[in-house]
Amino acid sequence: MISFNYETDFKLPNEDVLSKWISSIITLHNCKEDEISYVFCDDDYLHKLNVQFLNHDTLTDIISFDYSVGKNLQGDIFISVERVEDNAKDLGLTFKEELHRVIIHGILHYCGFKDKTESDAKQMRLKEDEALSLLQPML
Repeated sequence: MISFNYETDFKLPNEDVLSKWISSIITLHNCKEDEISYVFCDDDYLHKLNVQFLNHDTLTDIISFDYSVGKNLQGDIFISVERVEDNAKDLGLTFKEELHRVIIHGILHYCGFKDKTESDAKQMRLKEDEALSLLQPML
């Protein structure tokens, strides 16, 4: 089950569509959906988590806590709406485009994709693009 939670005034306008899309990407990668919780928050909220749990004193757009067991996906994905908005401007994208990319990025990590090396980052970007192309007809 995918749930969307909010620690800020932001609210997704199309939770049902996004939930179905995320589920379809999980299935596409031969994984099983368990409890996946998205928490949308502001920079301050996510910064505190970054310092407390990862010992990183920086702003970030997403932090995911992966509790998956094998291909049974479960975890908490925290997304800073403020950071996504700033990144979208910097990248010349709409807020919605960048938000969707960040949403699926966390799931792709749970599915086993990495992004630490240049090669892995290219593969991750390819998987993000594939997932985003599947979302467009659903919107």
